[in-house]
Amino acid sequence: MGQHSISVLGIKTYSYHGCLDQEALIGQEFEVNVHFLLDFEEAAETDDLTKTVDYVKVYQVVKQEMAVRASLIETVAKRIHDHLRRIFPWVFKIDIELIKFNPPVNGPLHSAIVRYSA
Repeated sequence: MGQHSISVLGIKTYSYHGCLDQEALIGQEFEVNVHFLLDFEEAAETDDLTKTVDYVKVYQVVKQEMAVRASLIETVAKRIHDHLRRIFPWVFKIDIELIKFNPPVNGPLHSAIVRYSA
């Protein structure tokens, strides 16, 4: 049994996450990167999409979960992880990286990043 990785990078959304009322009204840009650890040997040998991670499904899940407002990006990262885990239960590990650009901190700050791994 091999251990291989697949990453789906740079899923961009305009979402409304944050603790401030202003964030719920104005929204901002986010980016999500998803990393999978899995055995895709059978998929590689058989050229069978059902034996590996389908990028289209990953993209759809991220877009769907990012559309549901939360105060904490930690909550959103966990929701994305849990949803993907239900779709791909045979994957060894899923890492979610959620980037919030320009969070409101009364000063210059490029981004805040949370990583959820399980």
